[in-house]
Amino acid sequence: MVAIADAMVAALPRKRNGAVHFIVRLFREKPLGAFGFVVCVVFLFCGLFADVLAPYGYNQISPVNRLKPPSAKFWFGTDNLGRDMFSRILYGAQLSVIIGLSAAGLATVISVFIGVVSGYLGGKIDMVTQRFVDAWMCFPDLIILIVVVSVVGPGMGPVIVILGLLYGIGGSRIVRGAVLSVRENPYIHAAQSSGATTPRILWRHVLPNVMAPVIVLFTTRVGAVILAESGLAFLGLGVPPPAPTWGGMLSGSGRSFMYLAPWLALAPGLCITVVVYAINVFGDALRDLLDPRMRGSR
Repeated sequence: MVAIADAMVAALPRKRNGAVHFIVRLFREKPLGAFGFVVCVVFLFCGLFADVLAPYGYNQISPVNRLKPPSAKFWFGTDNLGRDMFSRILYGAQLSVIIGLSAAGLATVISVFIGVVSGYLGGKIDMVTQRFVDAWMCFPDLIILIVVVSVVGPGMGPVIVILGLLYGIGGSRIVRGAVLSVRENPYIHAAQSSGATTPRILWRHVLPNVMAPVIVLFTTRVGAVILAESGLAFLGLGVPPPAPTWGGMLSGSGRSFMYLAPWLALAPGLCITVVVYAINVFGDALRDLLDPRMRGSR
């Protein structure tokens, strides 16, 4: 009898959209989202292969080349210690990739766990869980980040865990809303009537049908995490030096030598702006392509 529910899910109409066809649709229907996708791929590539692409070490000092403007030798100029800004930007992208993907992945797992359990079980469990989520969302994000990092201490590990918890608990409301709509579908009732266990229903029927909003939630969380980590680094609460972070570059030499060498602030500032904007527009395009309600009637 449990196989009846599985057969009903398999019988649902599914479009044969592979990865290549999905990318073609993205470039054809959402050109701005395609731009965001290209920027995200370049950002990911630079982060993964920063050790190969960087012409100099991120902490390689050259006093002779202090505060050099952008040129053929130093594409983004040099800072007050003679370090190549282009190399530091690449290594900063590497840190942003690690922190962004790790914290966004942790946040997505937390959101899925809380949202699926709370939305499917309902009742007192849902009421108590959502009141806790409401109370958590009442506190300003920046205040929580500053307080927790001040107590725990700066570093990559604490930043990933804190940002994952911060965005994971708040994002569970989105997953819960999707689960509430899926829970009322006939195949869920068929699985319940056939005696399927709750973990099986959640794993085989509920979770696959809420993956579209979960994917969009993950992409938007990556941009939010990068922006939050840059803000913490700017305040001196992120990854400590000598690790090059984009927010740390803005806070250190970028702020001290802003008028004498404006490229010290422009380079990391533009990188943060372009990457976060690209991730957001790519997430919006994913939402439009994955959500049937956003496509309009044919």
